[in-house]
Amino acid sequence: MWKIHNKLLIYLLWIMEIRLVSSFTSVMLCGRIPGLTMGQRQLCSEMPDALIALGEGQQLGAHECQHQFRGHRWNCSEVWQRNVFSHVIPIASREAAYTYAIASAGAAYSVTAACARGNISLCGCDVRHKTSPPPEPWKWGGCSADVEFGMRYTRKFMDARELERDSRTLMNLHNNRVGRTLVKKLLRTDCKCHGVSGSCVMKTCWKSLPPFRLIGEKLMQKYQKAKTVQALRGKRGLRLVLSRKKQMMAQKPSLVAPKRMELIYLEASPNYCERNIQTGTVGTVGRICNHTGHGPQSCDLLCCGRGHNTQHIQRSQQCRCQFHWCCQVECEVCDESYEEFTCK
Repeated sequence: MWKIHNKLLIYLLWIMEIRLVSSFTSVMLCGRIPGLTMGQRQLCSEMPDALIALGEGQQLGAHECQHQFRGHRWNCSEVWQRNVFSHVIPIASREAAYTYAIASAGAAYSVTAACARGNISLCGCDVRHKTSPPPEPWKWGGCSADVEFGMRYTRKFMDARELERDSRTLMNLHNNRVGRTLVKKLLRTDCKCHGVSGSCVMKTCWKSLPPFRLIGEKLMQKYQKAKTVQALRGKRGLRLVLSRKKQMMAQKPSLVAPKRMELIYLEASPNYCERNIQTGTVGTVGRICNHTGHGPQSCDLLCCGRGHNTQHIQRSQQCRCQFHWCCQVECEVCDESYEEFTCK
């Protein structure tokens, strides 16, 4: 009997030692990540496996931001270059509104996906979907995306960096909520049929994440309709209302709060044509443009009236490759010449 208790004690001490070492390692790793606040470091040490998903989400948001703005004067190229989890744009413009929303959406998206894959120990599949609607013969099954956990953890982590409690903080918190809430609203229902010879006698359905490109496009639509707001201090503290400049035509301008799912910003966008270190803009000098187009990527708009340079480029590359049995691939060398236009 004593030997059994002794082995049990040794086993418990061994588990405690592993947990202490793991906790110490997590604290050390989280302490070395630049740009984290004290609250974020605490969350990191409590759940270090979720931080990997958060980092992937930030990169996902950054790539989507660059894709959506690829033809604009501001192309999101300098965002998140220094610290992945720090503040990204100093000016409270509509571009800042988009970046905070897409970063929050990317974080919630990646954490939810990591839960479904089993990469985070404290979450998994969403098991709350148990009832099926009566009209159709189907039931909940599979692994539904636990977007509630993704949203909850993302809110704690992303909002923990907003410490100033000023108008910019309220703007960032609002746009963070828009991004992560959009992930939930765009969840789709996937189903699989069960039956003999391909018949659909019964369907098993589950909630899954949409393509992230769809989230980026929806946020781009919200960016184009973003609202200007201003801060007012009342009895309950600071709050944001729609800017009065757009209400001057009304006889009795009212204080209207922005809608929960629309992007908001405080300041007009700076001049993205010229490089400005203070505003974080890199300018459009050297950007490739389309001299025959008429959209945002046209040389007239992208180069801000400075004109463009024309460069004749020739390159050689392999072409018309054929496979010969066995086992060799032979290719011809083709010369290609084209013109490239860059902003002055």
